[in-house]
Amino acid sequence: MQLSEFDIWYRTRFRRTSSALTATVFILSDLIAVMLSFGWGFFLVRIYGFINDYGSINFKSFITYWPYLPGFSLIFLISNLYPGVSLAPAEEMKRLCIGSIFAYGGIIMSRLIENDIWDSINTAFLISCIFSTIMLLSARSITHLFLHKTKLGGIPAVIYGAGSTGRLVAECLTNNIRTGYEPVLFLDDELSDENEIMGIPIIHDTSIGPEIVKRYNIKMAIVAMPELDADKLKNLLNKSVSFFRYNVLIPNFFNISSIWMSVRDFSGILGIETSHKFKLTYNLGIKRIMDILFVLIGGILLLPLLLFIALLIKITSRGPVIYKHKRLGKNGIPFYAYKFRTMKKDAEQQLKKILESDPAIREEWEKNRKLKNDPRITAVGKILRRTSFDEFPQLINIIKGEMSLVGPRPIVYDEIEKYGDDYDRIFSIKPGLTGLWQVSGRSDTNYRERISYDTYYLQSWSVWLDLWIILKTFGSLIFGKGAY
Repeated sequence: MQLSEFDIWYRTRFRRTSSALTATVFILSDLIAVMLSFGWGFFLVRIYGFINDYGSINFKSFITYWPYLPGFSLIFLISNLYPGVSLAPAEEMKRLCIGSIFAYGGIIMSRLIENDIWDSINTAFLISCIFSTIMLLSARSITHLFLHKTKLGGIPAVIYGAGSTGRLVAECLTNNIRTGYEPVLFLDDELSDENEIMGIPIIHDTSIGPEIVKRYNIKMAIVAMPELDADKLKNLLNKSVSFFRYNVLIPNFFNISSIWMSVRDFSGILGIETSHKFKLTYNLGIKRIMDILFVLIGGILLLPLLLFIALLIKITSRGPVIYKHKRLGKNGIPFYAYKFRTMKKDAEQQLKKILESDPAIREEWEKNRKLKNDPRITAVGKILRRTSFDEFPQLINIIKGEMSLVGPRPIVYDEIEKYGDDYDRIFSIKPGLTGLWQVSGRSDTNYRERISYDTYYLQSWSVWLDLWIILKTFGSLIFGKGAY
């Protein structure tokens, strides 16, 4: 495609190149979430009367504290939460949580200094602070979806490189609602007959970056040409890419997907630093403490439901309530994973007959180790699998130290070959009751995608990532996405 042809294509589709609208929408979204958290805190104090002076809580007092709202926007701005695009979910959660603590802490401290007493208003703000992160994340998820569906959040970006890496970047930008950028042009020096990829134009000339900036004021350039040698890359950056306000370089080690990388300076030589989080003893200790706390609290809250499920299984089908299956744990050590029984008593014999008689079903089983329409599953079992309630007995495995709350999916011996060279590294940690692949696709993901999710989790682990996955798990349970 020639530049003149691109001019017509671009101007009929895009009107703006700034992130100002996206940032404004997120500011409004955050303010609404903070107002809702205000309301929730004031409502709970009013209803339950935590302090004797709860009568001072009313709708008017709730409105009175809205002038604090700009302070939240300022703190979030300082925390680099705007324009709100291309942030890793765990990092976004971390910044929102810390920012909320500072904002609410400032409000409470200022009131304590002014009134010299802890009152119902401060209690309301304390409760609001506890719930604010969840409300902010929920509001931002809705906002991401709104911007993606309406195309209001598509900030134009130019991709240097129309090879496999460039195509992968374009696919991620197009399909992921959180990136915030929309690829509008490929620039590549390789001559070919291709004029577009995924409907995105290609111009076979990487030197026209300055002209693109001058004509269309596009601010973002993504260099996805990891095969370039150092001299050619330097020339490209200096004479073309540097004219864009923002540049992102996809390096030739882009498969190292850690969100906690940092730059190190070795006397003028820059290096990229990352660390093996699970090699640090205190990280393992923190993760174990989180497991115990969540299981104890969650187990107490879920006990009536678990007893009801057990009774339902017992009266609707023959066989034990709990089913245990040998799985591979940390470093390949086998253990028995507990689940609520969802299949008929003679399930293993039925599976053998099905696989021998139906090649299509055998192929599906060999590919995913699951069947979408499994005739062995009981009526109650279908509900348990759809909601993933059948996994709850694995809380016992977590208490025993055989599993963690979050981690890679526990597998059987036959699945080792599916993981190939990645097996030893992925299963150097405990398998999890939930994990990144479960909240990203669950049964709809293939092994290649599972390995990618598990690798990302290993390289990017933090307390915040675990908390985000746990929150996302609740959403997956509610909607039953990909589960069978």
